[in-house]
Amino acid sequence: MNLAIWDIESSSAITDFGSIIEIGGILVDENFKEKDRFNLRCRLPEGEIPQAMALIVNKTSIDQLTKVNLSHYQMLGEIEKIFKKWSPAIFLGWSNIGFDDEMLRKEFFKGIRYPYLTNASPNKRHDGINIARAAYALDPKVLNTEINEKNNPVFKLESLSRMNGFDSSDAHSALFDATLTMKILSLIKKKQPDTWNTFLRTSNKLDTETIFKKESIITLNEYFYGKSRLYLCAPLHPKHCIHPIYQWGQAIDLRVDVEPLIKMSINELKMEMKKTPKFLRTIRSNKAPIIIDAEYGMKSEPYNAIDLSLIKRRAKLVRDNEKFSQNILIALKEIAEEKEQSKSQEDIYAEESIYTKFTSNKDTALFPDWHKASWKDKLKLLDKFEDKRLVGFGKKIIYQEAPDVLPKDIFKSIKREIAKRILSQNKEKWWTVSTCFMEIDTLRDKYSNENDQDKLKFLDELNEFVMSIQKKYENA
Repeated sequence: MNLAIWDIESSSAITDFGSIIEIGGILVDENFKEKDRFNLRCRLPEGEIPQAMALIVNKTSIDQLTKVNLSHYQMLGEIEKIFKKWSPAIFLGWSNIGFDDEMLRKEFFKGIRYPYLTNASPNKRHDGINIARAAYALDPKVLNTEINEKNNPVFKLESLSRMNGFDSSDAHSALFDATLTMKILSLIKKKQPDTWNTFLRTSNKLDTETIFKKESIITLNEYFYGKSRLYLCAPLHPKHCIHPIYQWGQAIDLRVDVEPLIKMSINELKMEMKKTPKFLRTIRSNKAPIIIDAEYGMKSEPYNAIDLSLIKRRAKLVRDNEKFSQNILIALKEIAEEKEQSKSQEDIYAEESIYTKFTSNKDTALFPDWHKASWKDKLKLLDKFEDKRLVGFGKKIIYQEAPDVLPKDIFKSIKREIAKRILSQNKEKWWTVSTCFMEIDTLRDKYSNENDQDKLKFLDELNEFVMSIQKKYENA
């Protein structure tokens, strides 16, 4: 299967309220032979306040934010077209599952496009950083890494590329980062050909579930506190091994004595789940977890000090005990429900509700016609959507792209809504004019101390740009 390696640069680190301003990608075959590439940049959507630091990191000038040819709406259309042309493929980037994928999904959702393009069948998705961490956990010689002050290897793309002999001087531009990701992954495949396909087996939720339902012992690779670790685990009984609410796989860490756990009541299991080290490990089936053969976990600490027959006996106890697995799932369900009840009751904005309520198939089927229609007809077609969120998104797109089409009252109400958000003096979930000015002041101090004239000049330009937005919306 082809690999679609892509990367974004954004106006903000907030996936719900920021925007993609640049995206690049390379399509390669399974031997990393290039088949296609693209890079797109767009203007910042009307009425959005960017984060200064995000723009500094991805080296975006005010001219690029305001004067490039593509509008934000047009760029999303181009991305959709290219990704559909590249399908079927395994879509992946660097740390994309936690950020780039989330941002693209939310951008497509707000842009009245199908959000799950990169992982809906026949497509699959994975994450380059997961693969690199797993390869390193199996053999630290596979990649040269910098070591940080906590004595942990550094897996930042720029650092890893530089340490492995790839020029990383232009890191943080979209196509360049996609190219670096491709080079690192190609190196891993070359050095670890035997495990490469094993890493990719989990690019799809159903494939992942098939693996842990079939195997009695697996090695799970996880990364936290700066370390990539191997866990030897026994998945729960095949009929009762998936979290009833979050739909993630569940397995028992084979370092623990299973017998006392099996005798526990549901309440006792709930108490036990709060203790560390955790006896239960979660397999995030839809987030490309790394599952490798049991032999790797058996060779690593602390499992290599446990008698093999004891490990197998524990795994068999877990696998064969249906009631125990059922009890675990009941305990997990109760914990999740308690968590849900204690959640903050504050309002959820439409932009952050992608997972709260999925768009109906009936509405999704209308998307292509909506995009094909003229701007005047787009406004009329909004009446056909049942989902009020889509109607709101559609009106905002028309406001940004073809404001003349909107009746005066709708135009004014959208402008007032934007003004209310960006001129707010409260701590909001998005960047406001006042947050941006505060951020600019803080960064000015930092770059004055460092005598970084280029960044100080950029901050002055950004300040002026944000003031112009403020002025425009103050009389809304």
